[in-house]
Amino acid sequence: MRIHFLGAARTVTGSMHLIEACDRHVLLDCGLFQGRRREAAAKNRNLRVQGEDVDAVLLSHAHIDHSGNLPTLLRSGFRGRVHATGATTDLANLMLRDSARIQTRDIKLLKRKGRAAEDPLYTSEHARAVLKRFRPSRYGEWFQVAPGIRARFEDAGHIIGSASVHVEVKEPGKEAVRVTFTGDLGRPGLPILRDPAPLPEAEVVITESTYGDRTHRTKGGVAEHMKDTLEEALLAAAHAGGKLIIPAFSVGRTQNILYFINELIVERRIPTTRIFIDSPLATDATDLVRRHPECFDEETLNKLSDDLKPLLPNHVYLAKTVRDSKLINRIRGTCVIISASGMCEFGRILHHLKQNLDDPKAVIAFVGYQAHHTLGRRLADGADRVRVYGKEIRVRARVFKLNGFSAHADRDELLTALSPLRKSAGRTFVVHGDEDQALAFARTLKKKQYRGVAVPSPGDVFEI
Repeated sequence: MRIHFLGAARTVTGSMHLIEACDRHVLLDCGLFQGRRREAAAKNRNLRVQGEDVDAVLLSHAHIDHSGNLPTLLRSGFRGRVHATGATTDLANLMLRDSARIQTRDIKLLKRKGRAAEDPLYTSEHARAVLKRFRPSRYGEWFQVAPGIRARFEDAGHIIGSASVHVEVKEPGKEAVRVTFTGDLGRPGLPILRDPAPLPEAEVVITESTYGDRTHRTKGGVAEHMKDTLEEALLAAAHAGGKLIIPAFSVGRTQNILYFINELIVERRIPTTRIFIDSPLATDATDLVRRHPECFDEETLNKLSDDLKPLLPNHVYLAKTVRDSKLINRIRGTCVIISASGMCEFGRILHHLKQNLDDPKAVIAFVGYQAHHTLGRRLADGADRVRVYGKEIRVRARVFKLNGFSAHADRDELLTALSPLRKSAGRTFVVHGDEDQALAFARTLKKKQYRGVAVPSPGDVFEI
């Protein structure tokens, strides 16, 4: 068996790893790389594998850095099955079509401004075509991937439908080899979703390392810490009389923010505030999340049974059209604007940043990891000037980093999740982390006496 590391190797996006075994080729994820526009375009057009050579894809979850290049794989000849959970299948239906729409729109915008732009990676037609290849599976149930290869999903607690992937390979005449891929591992104690399920034992482990050398500071528990930091940002905007702008991923982070804002208002810790969700995808995703209660934790199910509205409170307004989005700019005084993308690389959030970054009354709150070379990372790192749509803007707004909102396990949470696998694992590969994070986590694993620890570079191949 060989494992090819094609993406999210020494970087945090573009998840894609290829298992070659039993004369078959199976991909773990097929995600878009996100970063500098030119670098991202080059990497995303070079998949390092032809779709016609891939027999199946095991998709951990629907976030675009894990699923977003599936239509490109289809364009290069893929005709196999994409295995995912039912909720991931439903979410991918939204997110891949939205990705195609954004690519087409942004390229039209660039061309209208006289700037050079390649054609989109794929269109909505390609997204719809690859969605026909999806085959949903339930958590904990084995399914056949190819002759000699079977797999099952376990709840990863990261976003709705997210899974760690457990693969069992049985070559003729040899003992079975088990591979556990964490995908993006969530955190115990987050609202709405169940806690991550235990990772299955395996001889080979592929682990994420987004927060490989840091911990989330959570005084009073995860949920209370998230509420406290969000309250601080909300009150800062309210006292200044400005807008609170939250760049947030449409799936997961947006729903958590709504959940906690609703609790803060009910508990009278913040004034009742107008909240705008300015992302068609976030609106659709929030509705979809509500249709998958099988993924909810007990507390959320109890609130729903009591007819509370933790996912879509009454004071939330949905900006579905471009006209709705533009009207938000006319609002004076305090309001909350939740908009995508979470790393400020595309989408409607750019328009709100363009309008408000130079306003000292405004507050920008980051609620997730910001990859290197993204606009979100530059703002989070304290840049005093940035470019948005080609225009240089002075940053006078206050910037908050609410790291406790991350849906990724931190270093200690990862170590706890991986600890039952330490004795069984003969090889441990550290992926899905910027190089400093991945290398730091690898050093920690070695100190904990994990065997065969490696941090693959893009294109590396390991024989098992």
